Amino acid sequence: MAGAFEGRHVVVTGGCGALGSAVASALLEHGAIVHIPALNQEEADRCPLRTGANLDIAPNINLADEQQVEAFFTDLPALWASVHVAGGFAMAPIARTSLKDFRAQMDMNLVTCFLCCREAVKKMRAGGADGGRIVNVAAKPALAAVGGMAAYSCAKAGVAALTQALAEELRDEGMWVNAVVPSIMDTRANRRAMPDADHEKWPKLDEVARTIVFLASPENRVTRGALVPVYGRS
Repeated sequence: MAGAFEGRHVVVTGGCGALGSAVASALLEHGAIVHIPALNQEEADRCPLRTGANLDIAPNINLADEQQVEAFFTDLPALWASVHVAGGFAMAPIARTSLKDFRAQMDMNLVTCFLCCREAVKKMRAGGADGGRIVNVAAKPALAAVGGMAAYSCAKAGVAALTQALAEELRDEGMWVNAVVPSIMDTRANRRAMPDADHEKWPKLDEVARTIVFLASPENRVTRGALVPVYGRS
């Protein structure tokens, strides 16, 4: 798949995080021009990737703010793909989950995904390209019940439903919409939080990134509406 993205513009939300930076790095290796919206300058400065000829990090973009997301996508060149990694995790028993907490999970995971999907579609149409690709990130608890994660599970289940609804809506335009569904991934943060777990069973970031990159590529000619498990052995 070397060079599959040559000259193609791709958005990666959450591109300064662990999975997002792995996705952005893989895309850059395949020739993509990558655009990463960052919440603020501090997040942009912490990004493990550095801006260059094929990488643009735009700070001060709140992906839950409709006007800011509209402005970010409007300013982009013609867009081939949009990968939506941005999100957030929280867990608590239902009796200790406030409405504010519930809405925060919806905003971080589902609202950001919805707004970016909508604006990506508009941008792809405006560019006159033949098709395009959208890849979202759901989560295993959206499909397999886990206690103590009601708010997070509902938000990620919304991402899964949005993915499949858009896949049907956009199929005749050649815009393939899919989602990966990770289990616990092998990140430094997760290892610190669960030091006694069997980390070798967790999917690795580069492995999940490769799956996302294929789904976002022009070489993906037939897969749409898929919720692709990336569980490893976990």
